[in-house]
Amino acid sequence: MKHMNSEVKEERTSNKKRIDLFLVPIVLIAAFLNLFKIWTDEYANAYYTAAVKSMLQSFHNFFYASFDPGGYVTIDKPPVVFWIQTISAKIFGFHGWSVILPQALAGIGSVLLLYVLVKRTFGVWAGRFAALAMALTPIVPAVSRTNNIDSMLVFTLLVATWMLFRAVRTAKFGWVLAAFAMIGVAFNMKMLQAYMVLPAFYVFYVVATKITWKKKIAFLTTATALMLAVSVSWAVVVDSTSADKRPYMGSSQTNSVLELAFGYNGINRLTGNTSVTGSSHKQPAQAQQQTASSETKQTSSSNAESSQSSNQSKSSSSQKMQAPDGGNQNGMFNTGNPGPFRLFQKGLSDQISWLLPFVIFSIVGLFAGVKFKGPYTAKQKESLFWLAWLLPVAVFFSIAGFFHQYYLIMLAPPIAAFAGAGAVALWSMYKQHNGWKSWLLPSGILTTAALQVYIMSPYVSSIGVAPIAGVGALGVILALVLAIRKERKNSVTNYLGVAAMVVLLAMPAYWAMTPIIYGGNSMLPAAGPDSSSGMGGPPSTATNSKQSGFNGMQPPGSSGSNSSSNNQMQPPSGSSNGGQMQMPGGSSNNGQMQMPGGSSNNGQMQPPSGSSNSVQMPGGSSKNNGQMQIPSSSSSKLSSSKRKSGGMNAEVNTKLLNYLTKNNTGEKYLFATTDSTSAAPYIIKTGKPVMAMGGFSGSDPILTVSKLKSMIKKGEVKYFYLSGMGKGGQSDVITWIKENSKEIPSSKWQSTSSSSQQGPSGNGTLYEITLK
Repeated sequence: MKHMNSEVKEERTSNKKRIDLFLVPIVLIAAFLNLFKIWTDEYANAYYTAAVKSMLQSFHNFFYASFDPGGYVTIDKPPVVFWIQTISAKIFGFHGWSVILPQALAGIGSVLLLYVLVKRTFGVWAGRFAALAMALTPIVPAVSRTNNIDSMLVFTLLVATWMLFRAVRTAKFGWVLAAFAMIGVAFNMKMLQAYMVLPAFYVFYVVATKITWKKKIAFLTTATALMLAVSVSWAVVVDSTSADKRPYMGSSQTNSVLELAFGYNGINRLTGNTSVTGSSHKQPAQAQQQTASSETKQTSSSNAESSQSSNQSKSSSSQKMQAPDGGNQNGMFNTGNPGPFRLFQKGLSDQISWLLPFVIFSIVGLFAGVKFKGPYTAKQKESLFWLAWLLPVAVFFSIAGFFHQYYLIMLAPPIAAFAGAGAVALWSMYKQHNGWKSWLLPSGILTTAALQVYIMSPYVSSIGVAPIAGVGALGVILALVLAIRKERKNSVTNYLGVAAMVVLLAMPAYWAMTPIIYGGNSMLPAAGPDSSSGMGGPPSTATNSKQSGFNGMQPPGSSGSNSSSNNQMQPPSGSSNGGQMQMPGGSSNNGQMQMPGGSSNNGQMQPPSGSSNSVQMPGGSSKNNGQMQIPSSSSSKLSSSKRKSGGMNAEVNTKLLNYLTKNNTGEKYLFATTDSTSAAPYIIKTGKPVMAMGGFSGSDPILTVSKLKSMIKKGEVKYFYLSGMGKGGQSDVITWIKENSKEIPSSKWQSTSSSSQQGPSGNGTLYEITLK
């Protein structure tokens, strides 16, 4: 106890010391990477931005995280992060940057927290290296520059970690309760993903505390009970509220938060199973990932200013979807194929794995000589904590059936912590000529440089040969020189060690800057020279360098010469388009690649019986026969104009909006549509209720024919925009609408300019229904 009290006094004394001047530039780097140019993102992730717009309008919408101002359906995540975003928008005004700001600040806060956590036990230089590694991990700023949840989630879990470490140092049970309660708060950000750190919390507390086993079990049991209570508190309130007094719980099949937490946002992420029409089934390996989650269809038309029309050389026979690197697909959304080396595959390795070999050598060095029965030093105990965070999360991402690249931010804290602690530990072993351990440093530098060359090699057309060759050559040279000079002690050796760390961090630093250099994607954030595409894979050999996103894929209603190009990848218009890759539609189109379900089409992949929205890649105003491609690096640079990267319908059809506004006779909803993608831009633009009848994807079983009739008779809605897409769980409703409505001539609401048609327009039909 005296030792613990002395540690507390030492901590208080150290807190009174001056600010670490070496930390200042690290924080400034993090601030630049997380904040610079976020004001250019006008819509951010439109699905979530629309929810913030709605939550600003009433406490009812605020509490339930309603997607629309009318309180019809919620978003597919718990509300805590969106409460914070709404407060930010209330303070600074409603803008894209104001909803991004909390996540950007959380990214900076995570860098500072990691410095504090690592510095105390492993030393100030370890803390500095760890903070710098966290700041330069590419996926960290890529996610923090958006209004997605994950950056705030990681920050909250690091706060919980700080509380746990303090609980062990002070032997105060209150800090244990606070740490686990904070995980409960994190659960209300992204549900079961917050529980990924629990193995680390349990293992560390058991190993690090010097109390009896009886107390350990009692304390952990009580803390876990509190965590569970905090976790389900909002869910219990919502699920206990009468369904007619709250919005429908979006993306659930039973209108239940708990089902959403443990199904759609829980086990289904691991298994890849989805339930899009009310019946659970397993989709084909790649098709399932197109319909599994709210983020699935958040592929963006980012950098609208870059989607310019251009002629492409036509392929006479190619009607297949080509992977972003021009070869076979590397897993849907570039998440690779499940297996022990998945984190080293294309699309994932460049987001998170730059320092993994060095981390592995660091783990070996930090645990060298450790005996299973102890006793353990403070460094070994905290190393065990970071290892118990790293391994389970890495295993999950190695085997999971569905996730997106930006989820990998969960691996950033333990990787950065080991990079910082390991750099100091391996350097000490090297300088002390500590037997075989002295070889860990040059070996770690060599293997890490080799991996970085491998990571960069698919991007040679974008970044050139020089940086790849430079990292490889310098890595080999520095590792060999360090090995040769192992017996010498002078300042030259010190400089060589610093130079090696600079080389290993150089390309992660460049990758971390790519969302600023090339433009980011708020729907599917990823770092890399193709960061604006949101697919985070290596670039293809696109023949036109002035493209942003995937060629030949257009938002609904884009007119002009490009819309008729054979083999383009477009959302369906309901007509037969030979050779096009389309998402669900009802017509028979030979040669189309569609997701499973829907109509009978030989050889086609179609989504399960009617997912209601097509997946559309960004950009896509140019012709490109049969190929899905990513822009070359020279073309995607972000202009100074505002980016509406909120989704494939992130633009508003002004003519449609004017028509609906003019002809509204007091209806609650401006119009109704199948899903959130079409509705979100209009909510953001007007702040008026727009009904996404089937929730995010159009598959939620929210509406029935009888309920819709009642709403129409009450004068709540009369206009309906329906595309030629699948019908999800609302086919009866859509059929009834078509049979009982009056079609509005497209000349009254459809714009002819493609730039103004990136919303409900030419690919669908506007209907009017009035019942007496």
